[in-house]
Amino acid sequence: MPLTRRGFLTGMAGAGALAAAPGLGYAKTGRPNFVFILIDDLRWNALGCTGHPFAKTPNIDRIGREGAIFQNAFCTTPLCSPSRGSFLTGQFVHTHGVKTNQASPALDALSHSLRTFPQELRKAGYETAYVGKWHMGDDDSPRPGFDHWVSFRGQGVYVNPTLNINGKREEQRGYMTDILSARAADFLKRPHTRPFALYLAHKAVHGNFEPAERHTTLYAEDVVKRRPNAGDSLAGKPVLQQRGPKPNSGKRRTGTPDETIKNQLRCMNSVDDGVGEILRTLQERKLLDNTLVIFTSDNGFFWGDHGLGDKRYAYDESIRIPLLMRCPALIRPGLTPRQMALNIDIAPTILSAAGVTVPARVQGESLLPILAGKTQGWRTDFLCEYYREENYPYHPTWFAVRSESAKYIHYPDIENADEFYDLRADPYEMNNLCGKPAHAGRVQDYRERLEQLTLATGGPQKKESAPPR
Repeated sequence: MPLTRRGFLTGMAGAGALAAAPGLGYAKTGRPNFVFILIDDLRWNALGCTGHPFAKTPNIDRIGREGAIFQNAFCTTPLCSPSRGSFLTGQFVHTHGVKTNQASPALDALSHSLRTFPQELRKAGYETAYVGKWHMGDDDSPRPGFDHWVSFRGQGVYVNPTLNINGKREEQRGYMTDILSARAADFLKRPHTRPFALYLAHKAVHGNFEPAERHTTLYAEDVVKRRPNAGDSLAGKPVLQQRGPKPNSGKRRTGTPDETIKNQLRCMNSVDDGVGEILRTLQERKLLDNTLVIFTSDNGFFWGDHGLGDKRYAYDESIRIPLLMRCPALIRPGLTPRQMALNIDIAPTILSAAGVTVPARVQGESLLPILAGKTQGWRTDFLCEYYREENYPYHPTWFAVRSESAKYIHYPDIENADEFYDLRADPYEMNNLCGKPAHAGRVQDYRERLEQLTLATGGPQKKESAPPR
């Protein structure tokens, strides 16, 4: 049956006791403003503040240093359009229905009908703005819930883009990331008689990775270090051994070349410049300390882990994302929560902080209790899902449970392909324990847990069609 927000199973315990008081932390300052910054394909450890050895992201790092850096944040579907739908709605992909990146008139229509948290904020008196990549369909026209709209068709381009500005297309000169950051800052500089919510969704750092000219020589002397699973033999991973086009385009041992990784990081430097401009603008307007700034990514990205590039698989490099938040009225500087945070939690977090009732259709949970140190009863596992796309036939449908200690991956259309990893003993997910008698009981527990989570969230109860052999 459909899941209500408070009915969501968070681990083995319910989360009803964690309902935060609306507007927590803002009694003296009034309703907060919001700046939500979404990056494309940024893995969790590609920032200075999340442990990258040479990436230079000082402005983004400031958000975490002066606020919170979540240590275990994830998307529930590691794919751009579906994850973006989940950020906006607070729902799983099987609920909001955006299951693919492939543009179509049907997806355009669906994305116009989504019931999003900006719509709720606008009804509650907020001024709302969307700047950047929409990417659910190919239609760049304004979506419901926004007073101000700046976007572009599909993936867009890095240089000299055409933007749709409140329904009118205008050609631009310059670098996309800089243009979007400037547009976002311009909105913040306006006189505001109401609290505002700015949703900034960058094209960066999606491929093909084209850094700004000023950043093309960065990191030239730095050495890219691979994680141990870049040398995965793929034993116990029949899905990655299947015939047909390889997901890493033939680069079996490295997946993503060193220079490609460096170019992705170079693209991040323009993002960081823009974050600096946004923080300075808020500070100059004396708005920074009453604004909840959230920085995250739609999904992770493989840098040769398991021989892969891109995303779409259930391994942590694909589903794990960075999540930084800053707001002095709400967050103690230097906070590093270890509880599991999901992309579906962003919508209820923002609505709760605004004092807006969270609709029952929302399936995520507000993170305000975590930020306040109230962790009892929080989720200890979650459901993750991916649905096979017509243009990616060799990436099969899968459903997974990721807990604090293990992960179970089920491929409903492929026999004897399931995977189970003990993440404490095997954090790089190299030793599949499915089929090993000593672990049969634990594997069965996770199979049952997957069924529980799928049923509780209104997920599919039947097999998807099988991919071509």
